[in-house]
Order: sequence, then structure tokens, then C-alpha cells
Amino acid sequence: MAKDLKKLVIVESPAKARKIGSYLGDDYIVEASVGHIRDLPQRAADIPKDVKKLAWSKEGVDIENDFAPLYVINPDKKAKVAELKELMKGADEILLATDEDREGEAIAWHLVEVLQPKIPIKRMVFNEITEEAIKAAVENTRDLDYNLIDAQETRRVLDRLYGYRLSPVLWKKVMPRISAGRVQSVATKLIVEKERERMAFISSSWWDLNAKTDLGFTARLLSVDGKKVAATSDFGADGAVKEKSLKDILLLDETQANALTNSLKGTPLTVKSMEESPRTERPKPPFTTSTMQQDAGSRLGWGAQITMRIAQRLYENGYITYMRTDSINLSEQAIKAARAAASSLYGKDHVYESARVYQGKSKNAQEAHEAIRPAGDVFKTPGELAPELSRDEFALYDLIWKRTVASQMADAKKMQMRVDFDVKTTDGKETIFRANGSVITFAGFLAAYDDIATDENKDEESEDRRLPAMTLGQSVKVDEYSCEGHDTKPPARYTEPTLVKKLEELGIGRPSTFASIIQTIQDRGYVYKRGRALVPTFLAFSVTGLLETHFTKLVDYDFTASMEEDLDKIASGEAGRVDWLRDFYYGVNGQPGLNELALDLGVIDARATNTMNLSDTIEIRVGRYGAYLQENIPDQDRKLANIPENLAPDELTLAKAIELLAAPSGERELGVDPRTNFEVVAKSGRFGPYITEIFPEEPVELNDKGEPKKKRKKKDAPKPKTASLLSTMNLDTITLDDALQLLSLPRILGTNSAGDDITVQNGRYGPYLKAGPDSRTLTSEDQLFAITLDEALEIYSKPKERRRGVAKPPLKELGVDPGSEKQVIIKDGRFGMYVTDGETNATLRRGDTLEAMTLERGLELLAGRRAWEAENGPSPKKSRKKAAKAKPGATAPTLTKNTVKKAATKKKAAKKATGKAK
Repeated sequence: MAKDLKKLVIVESPAKARKIGSYLGDDYIVEASVGHIRDLPQRAADIPKDVKKLAWSKEGVDIENDFAPLYVINPDKKAKVAELKELMKGADEILLATDEDREGEAIAWHLVEVLQPKIPIKRMVFNEITEEAIKAAVENTRDLDYNLIDAQETRRVLDRLYGYRLSPVLWKKVMPRISAGRVQSVATKLIVEKERERMAFISSSWWDLNAKTDLGFTARLLSVDGKKVAATSDFGADGAVKEKSLKDILLLDETQANALTNSLKGTPLTVKSMEESPRTERPKPPFTTSTMQQDAGSRLGWGAQITMRIAQRLYENGYITYMRTDSINLSEQAIKAARAAASSLYGKDHVYESARVYQGKSKNAQEAHEAIRPAGDVFKTPGELAPELSRDEFALYDLIWKRTVASQMADAKKMQMRVDFDVKTTDGKETIFRANGSVITFAGFLAAYDDIATDENKDEESEDRRLPAMTLGQSVKVDEYSCEGHDTKPPARYTEPTLVKKLEELGIGRPSTFASIIQTIQDRGYVYKRGRALVPTFLAFSVTGLLETHFTKLVDYDFTASMEEDLDKIASGEAGRVDWLRDFYYGVNGQPGLNELALDLGVIDARATNTMNLSDTIEIRVGRYGAYLQENIPDQDRKLANIPENLAPDELTLAKAIELLAAPSGERELGVDPRTNFEVVAKSGRFGPYITEIFPEEPVELNDKGEPKKKRKKKDAPKPKTASLLSTMNLDTITLDDALQLLSLPRILGTNSAGDDITVQNGRYGPYLKAGPDSRTLTSEDQLFAITLDEALEIYSKPKERRRGVAKPPLKELGVDPGSEKQVIIKDGRFGMYVTDGETNATLRRGDTLEAMTLERGLELLAGRRAWEAENGPSPKKSRKKAAKAKPGATAPTLTKNTVKKAATKKKAAKKATGKAK
């Protein structure tokens, strides 16, 4: 019997289980836990009855008992636990093969605590899912790392206490169903602060001159009579000239620039000085989680979550190493593979003279991992894997391969050139023009991996353009002198890549959590995307303002970063979880802790929190249903106006607010319905104009004691009739008769042979007939009030047609996808606007207006939809085609003009679980 027993290997995901199972053979059973099998309770129903009566049960953390967490088995994992217990009966050993990080270590520990095995348990770890790596991991197991488990548990408890203590404050003072979080609130604050900078920004103008020469290059004006001409670098983030530049620069206006241009016409340039300087560029280290997200964002236009989904698939299918890492280290095996690939494809002279070893700044426990790289001891080229990968998998693998190989290649050599020219104006002014150039003299690592310059780090002097050979004193003919005006631009909003970069620079959060954090702040309504920019909502301003004023420490960047450092110390065994949590919760060295900060809600003025003043009389208010404007003028009625959802905070100027308040589309009284005596009004709502009834105030009823009875709950009160305006109607011209006609819908025409009422109604997608469960679309809104019973019966007498007709023209053409060469367009569908390439459809998200949509944003939405379908399968109505494979020799789709070039312990006593696993 014993000889039939097998080894049970438990991993997180089914895909990982299938791949590892194919390597280990019949002596092993490989099963997935499908993530965490237990966690802190998410709902009151999850809490065991014998614990429910305890005061701390709702939070799931027993603060008085060393912050002991209450763990419960997730309801949807009970069947999985039963399955694992059954499989355990046929095993003589358990190998816990979850990811080698804090989360993976915690999953492994929870499995042990729940399964309570009586057979040997071993921890199996690996960095890549290849046959060699898996077999080596089986032979080199270890014990559970309780420092990592403590660090993960501390983070989980910390986030629970933070959210459960601060979120109720937001519910009471701002809006129900929103949340605060240790990292999400700080990320939101960063985005709000950037918008504040844009709101404070004042645009400045300046002019400069260019000289287009007959030698094919253009020089720009540097100085006039020894005074430097203003350039972009002379202006600060607020749009104004920097204080230190004021006295040293010449700020040209249009008149001066034109006069200067005219005074130079026909005058040649004279070479005054020439300077050449060699420049060396070193390759960047291999990818960490963060830098991979940043590069995929910059080059492919992907959000962090899309990048991580695709990286997860590449890892689980054995193409890359583990994708959640802070490390830039490469193993000796990987360095050899990278150097071999570089030598084979680009030549020995392109490989660095010795192995490059990169030192990272990270000191946490996850530094033991490798950087993200191609799997195996021989790196397969993207071209070799193209037939096996979907286009998005290919695109990301291509980036990882190139970055890894380039990291072991030689430095790139460039020659920087700068030439200054003298020229005198007709009225005697001495001017100097300058031309810059740069040429690559040895490509080195750039042969594999171009270093794309972003808007933030573009340098005019680093432009790759060759200047012709010239000599001192040479006269250079100018074909045209021209002047050009410029306006300073407000600071760019964060995009996902730049926000990830900023969070990492500040030491806030962990790269493995950045993707979920960015998604969370969008899901909570704090941020939406406009193109690729992250735009804060007015709700984000209210929440951030409240936290900054009353919980300053908890959204302080340095304090939040120090918490990450402390969690790293717990992971490395340098600090204890209980002492640290106690200091955070109760305070230390006279500083208040979380508990004290969250107690006194009386000092928080809800009205002040949700009000931003635009002027003495106009204010922005954040209410339960969104942001709106309120004008308060003494002795006049209060005026209100909704703020359009897609109006960014920096666009709501005082002039714009006055315009919105003056618009006659707020609320119009149309008259009284003679049948009900209810007043009928026309309103502008969040989802368009509509008409509704106004119920009179209910009379106050007294109880037996002569006291007013409680008003009935809103959900029990009668609902007024409402109706959307027809497409031909206007809020400002609609009449009472029009409104009463709309309120008369649905209209009963009569009955059919089955006795069902036939009604004509106006729905979200236009007018239609309904008889029982059978509905038929009408072609015109006029039919709502004109169609007769006979006409309706005739429509029902014909077979029901599918909703097909002449295809609507696209609302907007975005351009051609460089990866698939398909046209990307925006169309209007039943559920709103969507972007499509003819194969994949993706609904536009909040903030995606037709005007603001770009090709880059469209491709990001399509990539996200493809990633979702790869995990969840296509929608039922979609044909079950396999994901498109990358064409052999294809290159990764890149959304920039600079395309990427082609590349051919000691064991501790068992840790006790607190609470019960129910």
C-alpha cells in the first residue's frame, strides 16, 4: 500500500500546477490552492459564532492579545480545502511550492495550519518554471521562513487596522462606501498635489529665433549683446520665470522677436567656436517589477495591472523568471546566457569585457530573488518563441529579453558636438546662435535596446544628428531666419509608469502591489484616466484634504516609507511584529497612534472638508451624488449647478464656474399635472436631461403622546415618475404638454390573442413594443405616440429579426495598431462607446471622452481586454478563437516614435493561528 503513496505538491494557480506536473511525472500529484485559502473575515457572516460577541471580532484583530489576527477559511475555498485533505490521504509527503515571497510564504503557512498534515512537510522554492529548476527545487527543499510570514501578517494586520479605523471617518464626513488605505491614500495624495500644481500654474510666454542653414542644420539664438535669451529651463514649475533667472535673461516678446528676425535677414553666420566631447552610456540593469511596469507603460502603453497579468502568464508557462522582485541581480547562469546571446547576435566586441554585476538599493528580504529575465540557461530569442506566444506575451517577452541581454553588453559611445556662431544685426546688436549634434560612434548595448527618452528627460543637446565638418571663421549661409512663440506648460499629470516611478523613489509600497493600488484608486472614484494621464476627482480632493488636516502623519511620505523599512526589518528578523504594531497603534515618544487619531471625530467639520472656495460667493461642494457648484449671494436664492463628470479640477476656473451657473439648464418649473396636482419640473441630471414630478411635503402625523411620528424610510416612500427627454427635445424649450406626454408612457395599445397587454415604451436603447416577454424595436421616436394597436399586431405577426442593419460609421478613427496593422476605431454600442480593432472590443472607461481618446489609450484598453480574456475566456457571444500568435520575426508593438530595434534556517517552533478556521 505504502508504495502507491505519492508526493503532494501544492502551488497557487492551475496554470502553474499543469506546467510543474508535466515535469514531475506520475509519482507526484500537483494541485493548486488558487491563492489564499483563508484570510481575515471580509463580512460579518464569515465570523464564527463564538467569536462574534467579542468587541474586536468585526475588525478581525484582537488588539489586546498582541494583535492576534482572526483567520477564517474563505467561503469559496471550503471545497478546495476538502479536496486537498482528500488528496493528502494518498500522499507520504507534502511539498509547498508557492511563490518565494512574503505572500507565497504566508499561503504555504496557512495551508499547513488548515490541513494539519501528519506527514512530512517541505518548502519547495524556485525562481523559474523550467524542468531543470523544478527538479532542482525538489532536491533542495527548506523549512518555512517565519520571518517572512511575520512580515506578511504584520502588513495584513496594519492594512486592516488602517482601513477599518479611517474608512468610517470618511463615510461619516465625506461619502458612504469609500475607503482609506495605507498606500492608496498616499498615492491619491500624490495625484491631487500634482493637480494643485496645475491649478496654481500661470502660463508665461516667450519668443526665440532659429536660423535654418544651407548646410542642412538649424541653429537657435543663444544670446543678444551678451544676455542669454530665455529658454524652457528658465521657467519654474509654476509657469513663471525663476527668481535667479530674472536678472540674467532676455525675455523676448513677439514684437522684439520679429524686429530681431528682420534685422538679421540675409546675414550669414560665422563659426565662432567648436567643441567635441565624447560621451559614454552604460546599459540599465535588468528589470525589477517596478522598472518592467514603467518600461511597458512607456513603450507599449500598458497600465501596471495589464503588465502584471501578462508577466504572470509568461512566468507560469516557463518563459520568464518570477515577476515580483525588487532585485537587479542575475545568477551566474543567467549572466553567461545573456553574454552568449549578445555575442552570437551582435558580435564579441558588443559584449562587456567582464560580467556586469549590479548593486540594488533594496535591502529587503526579497533581494535574494533574481531580476526578471528569460528563463533557462539559454535565452530563446523572441523570434524563436513567436509561434508559441500571443502578441501581448511576445511584446513583453521581447522587452525582457532585450533588457536582460543589453545589461551584459558594452557601453555605447557617442560624440557630442556644439558649434557657436557670431552674427551682427543691421542695427549693431551682437548675437550668438548655437547648433548641437550627437552621433553614435559605437552602438554597444543600443544595438539590442534603445533607451527611449521621455518628455521629462529629453535633452536638446543629446539629439542624434550629425553636424557637417566646419572650420573656425567659416561663413555659413542662412536660408531663413524665423521666430517662434512658446507658452509654458503646466506640470504633466502622472501616468501609471510615472506614478510607479514616483512611489518607488519615495519608498512607498512595494512594486508587487503598485498595480492593485492604481486600480483601487480608480475603482474608489478618486482617479480616472484621460488618455494615459491619471486625473483626480473632486472627491479625491475632499478625502485628501481631510486626511492631510486631521491625519497628517498617516499620509506623510517619509512616515509611510519608514513603515515599509520597518516591515523589511521584520522580514529579516531585525524587528518584532508585536512591538512594532503596538507603537503604531498606541503611539510612541509622545506621538499619538492610530487609535487616538481616529477617536475624536467631532473636530472634523464635514462642510469645510467638502467645500472648496472659488470666490467669495462661489464654492465647489462634494455631495453624495458627486461634485457641484453653489453660489451664495446675500438676499438672493441659492444657485446650484452640476459639475460635468469629465471636467478636470484644473479646468474648473472661476470663469468656467460662472458659465455653468449661468446656463439655463439647471431646473425649470413647467407647471402642474392636472390629473395629480403634482408640480412637473425639467432637470439636468448626471445621465442627461429628464422630467420628474415633485411630491408635496408629507403632513406631520402625531403619535398618542402628541409627538411627531418618525418619517418613513426613503426606500418605503412612493417614487415620483420620471422620463428622459427624446432626442429631438431640449431642456430649455420643453413644454408642460411635452412633459405630460412623456410621463404618460408606457402607453397601453390593447391586448394580443394570448391576452397580454401590448405596450409602447421608451427605453435606454430607444422606443420599443412589449407584449409579455416579447419585445420589438421601433424605428422612430414618433411611433411612441402615433403607433396603433393594428400596426403593433402587424409587427408581431412577422418573425422577430435580429438587431442587425447597416453598420454605424465609427465615431472616431484612432489610427493603425503598429503590432497588428489593424485599424483601431471607436464605435457606439448598446452599452456605450467602445474601442475595437475588429477582433477585440473594449468598453471606454470613466474619463475616456471621445475628444481625448488617443491611439495609445485605445491600444491600452484593447491589451487589457485581451489579458482579461486570456484569464477568464472570451465572452459567450464571441467566437472561441485562440489568441492571435505573434508572427515569426515580428517586433513588439511600441507606442513611441523611437521604436525598439529588432533583436534576432533554522526551523522555528510552529506558529500558532489565532481564531478558528471555520
